[in-house]
Amino acid sequence: MGCCNRRCGLIAGAVFGAVVAILGGILIPVGKIVIEGTVEKETVIEPGTTAYDSWVSAGANVYRQFWIFNLKNPVEVLQYGARPVVLEKGPYTYRIRYLPKENITFNPNHTASFLLPQGAIFEPSMSVGSEEDKITTLNLAVAYNGTYDGYYTVFSGKDDISKVGMIDRWRGERSLHFWNDKYCDMINGTDASAFAPLLDKKKLIYFFSSDICRSASAQFEASLDLKGIEVYRYTLPPSTLASPTVNPDNRCFCKNPKTTKNCTLAGVLDIGSCQDGRPVYMSLPHFLHGSPSLREDVLGLSPNEEHHNTFLDVEPTTGFTMRFAKRIQVNMMYGPSKVITVLKKVKDYTIFPIVWLNETASLDDQTADMFKNELISRIRTLELIQQVLLGTGVAIFALCLISYCVLRGRNSQSKLA
Repeated sequence: MGCCNRRCGLIAGAVFGAVVAILGGILIPVGKIVIEGTVEKETVIEPGTTAYDSWVSAGANVYRQFWIFNLKNPVEVLQYGARPVVLEKGPYTYRIRYLPKENITFNPNHTASFLLPQGAIFEPSMSVGSEEDKITTLNLAVAYNGTYDGYYTVFSGKDDISKVGMIDRWRGERSLHFWNDKYCDMINGTDASAFAPLLDKKKLIYFFSSDICRSASAQFEASLDLKGIEVYRYTLPPSTLASPTVNPDNRCFCKNPKTTKNCTLAGVLDIGSCQDGRPVYMSLPHFLHGSPSLREDVLGLSPNEEHHNTFLDVEPTTGFTMRFAKRIQVNMMYGPSKVITVLKKVKDYTIFPIVWLNETASLDDQTADMFKNELISRIRTLELIQQVLLGTGVAIFALCLISYCVLRGRNSQSKLA
């Protein structure tokens, strides 16, 4: 009778362990569904959600740093057609995006429209000099401090979370009118401040930048730890500014075959069509990823992947961008001219670097702690419960099963004896 009770107890223990293990296993998909549901609800752009306040106004300080290229040999360039020699001077730092979005309007089709103020405040303590410093360079008649950017109209994600933050219209249009091509004129993705939640690192992320008058993509590079939060680092693929001979998709961005060596020049983007015809070219700083001839025509440049490439650090569960560095360079084209007297000695077309900028922001400690407490800690607690239940259940089941087999073996031997 005692053996029977013992066997029954072990069987009951094994069943209990199996049930506990099954419960732990069930919690894995159930917990995932609960977490995903909560995240999707809180990332919708509407008043009352976690995403809304940071969407209306940037939570972290955003800075735009300028490094200006000082021309060291202006006389030699103009009188003898010598290659320009430059030396960067900077940073000159401004705080931007400190003003909240204006004229926010929620539309019936689950979109929100707004204007983005473009103010800038000079930060002397983060700069190498004052705004009165003298620099020798080309005359750049291009605006960096306009009143507003937009109107933007973006999807709120209320009806489809995969579209949250994606730009529906910019300046009232669903496509651009700069490139005279359906592909190059597409407005793709978000403004890069956030993306759809539950990122798949195997897929590209897309964003539109009014600074370069086009959309672009970024690819996963690595998983990093930012103040105790896992983030996915995304960087621009080299194909972004590759020549059309390498990336045929860029053919429609080549506006002037004469000045771009028959569209074989890599690393620069002619944005004259969105700058009232001015000879303005955008690139990465120091012509990173650009054709060698760009750095041969202008001396004093030294591209560095770490300091000059653009990156986004995105928290994969929410899709929020936690840290970023948007680095671009503004250049002007000059060349031989019979009309402009000072350019008569110039021998060939040259893309001259004017300034490069680094627009950057990072998650602060207070926001990081709040994020970890409100989201990360809940996820980890749920994962811990799942692991404890699964591990405990398997251990109880295995222990009871082994004990039952041992006991049964002993009983069989005792009967034979």
